[in-house]
Amino acid sequence: MRELGIASLPRNYELVYRFLNSSNATLIREFAALGRRPTQLQLDAIGRKFLPHHHHVSATEQSLEGVFDEMLKMIRMFKQDQTKLAKYSNLLGETSARMSAKGAVSLDFLDDLNKVLSSATVDTMEKSKVIIQQMVERASELARLKSELEEYKRLSSIDPVTRLSNRRAFDKRLAAIYDGPQTATAHALLVADIDHFKAFNDTYGHQVGDRVLSATAAMMTKTLGSETFLARTGGEEFAVILDNTSVEEARTTAERLRVVIESTPLIDHNGGVDRGRITISLGLCMAADATGPDNLYNRADAMLYDAKKAGRNQVKTYTPKLKRMLGLLRR
Repeated sequence: MRELGIASLPRNYELVYRFLNSSNATLIREFAALGRRPTQLQLDAIGRKFLPHHHHVSATEQSLEGVFDEMLKMIRMFKQDQTKLAKYSNLLGETSARMSAKGAVSLDFLDDLNKVLSSATVDTMEKSKVIIQQMVERASELARLKSELEEYKRLSSIDPVTRLSNRRAFDKRLAAIYDGPQTATAHALLVADIDHFKAFNDTYGHQVGDRVLSATAAMMTKTLGSETFLARTGGEEFAVILDNTSVEEARTTAERLRVVIESTPLIDHNGGVDRGRITISLGLCMAADATGPDNLYNRADAMLYDAKKAGRNQVKTYTPKLKRMLGLLRR
């Protein structure tokens, strides 16, 4: 983005991500045609055309500006209240000095003094009530804006087509596996890819292609359960992180996913047309057999490539034995 001169805005990140990972030829062509240093208006025009949740000014940016404005208002109110209290304090000090300077205090003087103090006290209390009410309203507004920001933060980690976690959320979750010395031992990574998806997209169009992605995501979610981390990492590729599992259990899970998707007919609900069946290829690697998140992903992805090369619709697993063989080949 820096090289292309594109501003680091959330909506621009999403657009560039879709450009780099999309199979939509029209999106790729129109984005590439912008060249270097496109204007924000040009980027937003493409975003509104291809991204269902794209806004001219993102909700996150609006809420951040809202929080900033509300904080400024609260600071101004504090300053106003502080100024009024200082004036009241000065008035009390002046009144005390006048009383000390008077030798004999007359009733008229005390009456005048009482009126001044009463008026100043009532005025200060009324203004303080207004400020307190405004502060309560500002605090309520800040709470609402905070809630909105949390929601937008959640949405920024979700793929708009499948409603699964997106690549950004996946990278963060994958890195967390290696946060502690013992955390990687019982984790597995599955990388799955829909077979022949480009041909399917070219035959039926991108709208049907998106429905295929959504249907695949729904089948995977139903099979794995909502507690399992599942993400769409780009194009027709999905990733699954399995916790507290062995290689045998992970392989069984991968095979179960493959069978469920293979055995489910793809019905177009708009016309009831049977589009046939789809299949997926999967690559598996245990976190303990990798040195870090990038290495883990690369090894699982290499197994996915092997599954594709071997005929698709199957699971390939990275094993320590295979690791030694690859080491020998590199010598």
